[in-house]
Amino acid sequence: MKKYIAAFLAILLALGIAIPVLAQTYSFSLDREVVHVYWNADGTLSLDYEFTFTNRPNASPIDFVDVGLPNSSFNFNSITADVNGVPVRITRDYQGSGGSGVAVELGSQAIQPGQTGVVHVFVGRIDRVIHPDDNDDAYASAVFSPTWFGSQFVVGATDLTVTYHLPPGVQPEEPRWHSAPSGFPSEPQTGFDAEGRITYTWRNPSASGSTQYKFGASFPKTYIPETAIVTAPAFDFVGFFSGLLASLGNFLCCGLFAFMFAGMPIITMINERRRKLKYLPPRIAIEGHGIKRGLTAVEAALLLEQPLDKVMTMILFGVVKKDAAKVTSRDPLKLEIASPLPEKLHEYEKKFLEAFKEGSAKSRQKKLQTMMIDLVKSVSEKLRGFSRKETVAYYKSITEKAWAMVEAENTPEVKSQKYEEALEWTMLDQNYDERTRRTFTGPVIMPRWWGNYNPTYRPAQSAPASAKPLAVPAPKSTALPGADFAAQVVTGVQSFAQKAVGNVQSFTESITRTTNPPPKPSSSGRSGGGRSCACACAGCACACAGGGR
Repeated sequence: MKKYIAAFLAILLALGIAIPVLAQTYSFSLDREVVHVYWNADGTLSLDYEFTFTNRPNASPIDFVDVGLPNSSFNFNSITADVNGVPVRITRDYQGSGGSGVAVELGSQAIQPGQTGVVHVFVGRIDRVIHPDDNDDAYASAVFSPTWFGSQFVVGATDLTVTYHLPPGVQPEEPRWHSAPSGFPSEPQTGFDAEGRITYTWRNPSASGSTQYKFGASFPKTYIPETAIVTAPAFDFVGFFSGLLASLGNFLCCGLFAFMFAGMPIITMINERRRKLKYLPPRIAIEGHGIKRGLTAVEAALLLEQPLDKVMTMILFGVVKKDAAKVTSRDPLKLEIASPLPEKLHEYEKKFLEAFKEGSAKSRQKKLQTMMIDLVKSVSEKLRGFSRKETVAYYKSITEKAWAMVEAENTPEVKSQKYEEALEWTMLDQNYDERTRRTFTGPVIMPRWWGNYNPTYRPAQSAPASAKPLAVPAPKSTALPGADFAAQVVTGVQSFAQKAVGNVQSFTESITRTTNPPPKPSSSGRSGGGRSCACACAGCACACAGGGR
């Protein structure tokens, strides 16, 4: 959809037709761009970008930078970024051309008018990037185009350096470089990196930051798995549909005025949908000083902008572990609430339990919505005057320490005990599922409260008469493989949230409308570093284009 909208806008601009879009004042120079391109032994690609931006004095802040990627086969969790050495957030809110990429959210590190900043981005893994060589069946071809930015945003020249790191083991006499782009030396500078890998380096101190440049090299197929080489389909779908779209040019022009009335509402709708999961109020991002300690795992989950279905499940775990509730049925979802309630429940836990006393699903959802709105506002107030950046780093370190504590134990009993104690904190890890599977190669001893969470679970022994009404005694030897336990927790997050609040996206949007309502229209929109795109192919034209926010 975004590609078609962009095409319509381009045609409108080419015809000189005025269109009512928000005024944007993004203008910057890309002083320097250094790209290290690692072609790995497993046939994947790793990228290391360093952008040096200087924002123009009267321009909007650079608070987002779009980084195009060769395709959608990248590992999102392998991507990190920092600005002037300070870690920043990566999001999937990519708005560049080409269809694949990520957005770097600069946040408090936004590059202000008149300032210079260095944005560093590392992408650990991209698949499906190496193709057969057109001229030699025994060789593989690796072609890459670095990210570039819209010409309406970039001013001045860019000192562009691209360094290829060929797969380990390739011998100096084996690889071949492809023809260099215009403005670059015909032959790259060759050498070796710290790992002994052959490097090809192209540099142009007067390159254009808004121009696409393609670089390429070929090397013997034997240095990567055969399965990593992407072969072209028998039928060129891309070429066919490109030709078809070109033949429809006249028809598209006839629909220009219709687009003026239908297209702009679509753009507005897309921009609004980008906000649907941004439930934190804007003031939570205002930087103060120092770390806000003492947040619960649930409150930290909101600070780290975890999905609300996970937050809801963490609250459920909390009340179950405290013997305040028991899941008696999952379909339909029913909770048995303890009476009287245990002491030391958090306010949001009490409101959570109150919601489940409602008989109708609609009334329950309304109370859960109110509970979550109050919780978001509470976290916002607690963060007032503290540094969000430092606080986020602090709670991420707690998550890492929780995992380290679990991973350090060797016996299943002790490891499972540590895991139970730190369960909610470990869930804050984006790779929770994979990490649990990796950590528990043996069995997980089930926690005593698991029967309260999973009504289908039956412990090895029955509860004594003196046990608490909702307590489930710890079985002597009941265990599950770690992978199965992780799967039950992750699956439980999805199913519980769906049955508790219905559509999670709609539930989140209803909260966002209260805690982070849309801003009033103004003369400028969200500023960013510009759209971008990249590609990797063999002797083919890159099917993407640069642009800008």
